[in-house]
Amino acid sequence: MQDSEPSAPPAVPPWRLLLGYVRPHRWALLGGAVLSLMTGAAGLALPLVARGLIDDLQHDRAITGALLAMSALVVANAAIGALGGYVLRYTAESVVLGARRALVSHLLRLRIAAVDRSEPGDLMARITSDTTLLREVTTDSLVGIGTGGLTLVATLVMMGVVDPVLFAVTLGVVLGAGTVIGVIVPRINRASRQAQNAVGAMGASLERVLGALRTVKASGAEHREEQAVHAAAQESWRQSVKAAKWSALAGNTAGLSMQIAFITVLAVGGARVATGAIDIGTLVAFLLFVFYLMSPIQQVVGAVAQYQTGAAALARIEEARQLPAEPATEPAPLPSLGAEPAAVAFENVRFRYADDLPYVHHGVTFTIPPRGMTAFVGPSGAGKTTVFSLIERFYDPGEGRITLDGRDLADWDVSGLRSSIGYVEQDAPVLSGSLRDNLVLGNPGADENDVLRALKTTRLDGLVDRLPNGLDTLVGHRGTKLSGGERQRVAIARALLRRPRLLLLDEATSQLDAVNEAALRDTVADVARTTTVLVVAHRLSTVTMADRIVVMDAGEVRAVGTHRELVAADPLYAELAATQFLAAADA
Repeated sequence: MQDSEPSAPPAVPPWRLLLGYVRPHRWALLGGAVLSLMTGAAGLALPLVARGLIDDLQHDRAITGALLAMSALVVANAAIGALGGYVLRYTAESVVLGARRALVSHLLRLRIAAVDRSEPGDLMARITSDTTLLREVTTDSLVGIGTGGLTLVATLVMMGVVDPVLFAVTLGVVLGAGTVIGVIVPRINRASRQAQNAVGAMGASLERVLGALRTVKASGAEHREEQAVHAAAQESWRQSVKAAKWSALAGNTAGLSMQIAFITVLAVGGARVATGAIDIGTLVAFLLFVFYLMSPIQQVVGAVAQYQTGAAALARIEEARQLPAEPATEPAPLPSLGAEPAAVAFENVRFRYADDLPYVHHGVTFTIPPRGMTAFVGPSGAGKTTVFSLIERFYDPGEGRITLDGRDLADWDVSGLRSSIGYVEQDAPVLSGSLRDNLVLGNPGADENDVLRALKTTRLDGLVDRLPNGLDTLVGHRGTKLSGGERQRVAIARALLRRPRLLLLDEATSQLDAVNEAALRDTVADVARTTTVLVVAHRLSTVTMADRIVVMDAGEVRAVGTHRELVAADPLYAELAATQFLAAADA
């Protein structure tokens, strides 16, 4: 499996990444934190009121006021706590939403080269699983460390005021537990990171299988692929259990320290009551503080443990956001009707898909004038489809220059460049959704007449009449409810609806029957009268109608000319015309 992980973790500390996501919601988060602190303050007042109540009992004073005060504190604690919890939860969900929107926007603008090096399933896991963890890390970690830490400090201060000796005993136990927890925390971080990576690997494995499920079934490979996904799920489970083990150990260490503190305070405090150093009310108040101390300590320990999990998720999100992407620009308007066709030129272009791969183009040079149809032919692997990918700026050439209308592609705004181009890919992908959604994907403003004209041009009108819901019929995942030829015609209609100045057709009629191919060939010939059409074709019938033919072999342009000229002048073309094209035409 190809690894989508960058080799080095992001240089920015996780807490700074978290603050970046939280900053737009800082006031709501602050409000929730204040409410949490108010809840803590109400809780801290209870032991003091309890001490006063005991004093009243000892001196036969009325306890009605103390009981009312305690009741009011309990009710206020519950009401403020509920409101604070809602505010924090709402804010955390908003942080998750912001992170998902930012990550989706970035991933949709990734350079194709970055997508080639990544596993789609792993990228999906970063949007779903990793961003979900921001919910807990925002409330439990960021707020938990803040409010829990302040409450812990305030509680310790109150304990020091009530009795310094018992406070020293309690502080010693707490510091000992803190040392043990400090050793555990890095292990939580490592296990959490490995667990999140395993979730990404599982998503990548599952996407790989579901994306080619028919091939898997036809190959009888369900069991082998099942084992691969199970192995990834098992690894995720193993690492998650390891993280849970260390988190539980940290939490139990905190709980154990409080139990030890309670027993120690009870013993030392009892001795101090016996000697008259403190009264019984002070001991009861201090014991209540010890009980109350458990909550902020466990909150802080839980926040630290949750932060380690969140830090791993933040690192994975940041890695995805560091993948190279195209600049975010507003969609450019499509060409107006009657816009001038485009001219294209390649000047000594060299290109390879990655630094560790061989060159696909070795100094490709050709010129395509405006208007007319140009066919690219050559053996498999000659670099024909790569020409289209470079024109669309899915990739940039390593050397040389590509121009559209005499202007270097690097100087074009990517959105403006692609708005002038209609592109039909080799496998003619269709997206899940309705037939109408697919047709107007590149031109959502197309009116009904434009759509009907495109349907008639591509001979899809008969299909629409047969469909139960017409244009609103769902086509299934990747267009599985359509035949291969229907998907190709949908892709061609989609490209034509963009009113392109330059139309790129990569074997766009390979799955059509002879009747539909002939009809679409006539359509392409008609379009070529008013725009520039570039075709990668393996059928002789398509090639012979081209105004010019570019013969490519091993990443170079061998010859350019008409069918008649090339049959006489280029041996490779003559061989292809006599074998491959004719065989394809007869198929």
